[in-house]
Amino acid sequence: MSSWGNEVKISIFGESHGPAIGCVLEGLPAGESIDHAAVLRQMARRAPGQDNASTPRKEADTPQVLSGMLDGKTTGAPLCAVIQNTSQYSTDYQNLLHVPRPGHADYPAWVKYHGCNDIRGGGHFSGRLTAPLVFAGAVCRQILSRRGIVIGAHARSIGSVRDIPLEPSPRILQQLSTEYFPVLDADKKEAMYRKIEQARAAQDSIGGVVECACAGVPAGLGGEGMFGGVESVFSSILFGIPACKGVDFGEGFDAAELHGSTDNDAYFYDATGCVRTRTNHAGGILGGITTGMPITFRCAFKPTPSISQEQHSVDLVRHQDTILTVRGRHDPCIVPRAVPVVESAAALALMNLPGILSCTEEA
Repeated sequence: MSSWGNEVKISIFGESHGPAIGCVLEGLPAGESIDHAAVLRQMARRAPGQDNASTPRKEADTPQVLSGMLDGKTTGAPLCAVIQNTSQYSTDYQNLLHVPRPGHADYPAWVKYHGCNDIRGGGHFSGRLTAPLVFAGAVCRQILSRRGIVIGAHARSIGSVRDIPLEPSPRILQQLSTEYFPVLDADKKEAMYRKIEQARAAQDSIGGVVECACAGVPAGLGGEGMFGGVESVFSSILFGIPACKGVDFGEGFDAAELHGSTDNDAYFYDATGCVRTRTNHAGGILGGITTGMPITFRCAFKPTPSISQEQHSVDLVRHQDTILTVRGRHDPCIVPRAVPVVESAAALALMNLPGILSCTEEA
């Protein structure tokens, strides 16, 4: 399905090389002021063609709101936005009609849809569909920010180059949430750029990890039964991001190497009388319920599968092995542009935690 959510539902439509893409958001509270310029700034962080780390495809990514907004405020009706596609080179994909790209959804989609799937730019499997996701996230994060919730992320790693771990203070998260390709250590960013350029020059690609945090989330949210915990809500939308192959929370897989005496987060009362923990190995979630500490998680992204090197594939019409050369404009690394996508998915996940707006609304 291309729809997700219970409290706030998003439906995404369109294909990479169709006339337009867009989304519909249902369940937003009425009367919420939305700063359109702030939405455009988030869209610009994801937009292609910003440097050699991304595809040279140029798209304005300007959303046109068709319904659900009046005089800059949400009306409570479904919010629909459309983004025009203006830079498609569909002829780049002619040789892929019957020769699937390794690492792409071409072959399983060809089987599932009986050869009727749109392979141009990946069709509805394309990362292009993350543009309306960022629009939706930009709207939701403004609603959440009025309740004191801040979301930010950075490129935790590109290949073997690792940034320093994220300290999820609201100030740091706010800063990261305004930047393209945000990192915490400027020297690491230069090393990441070199890693990406090496891959691009070799007609190859490289993967990486995005680390994200949500600060200001109150305790006691989530845990809707065994399968409705906060991790389940977040994971189900994060895995909808194309090329996301892994999600972990807090210490994640690293917790498997710890003892309980280290992994447990000790409680204490802070100066305001609120219960906090001295560490946050749990990533702000225990038993699928928020603890009041920042929610922290990481998303692993595989290398962009469209590379210019010759690759082995098959001809699905002639039923024989063949060699494929992929043409077109592709990101040598999707991590820099994936950062605002992860933040946006997190905003939508938070909006789908029952009670989050009422229990955090400012007095």
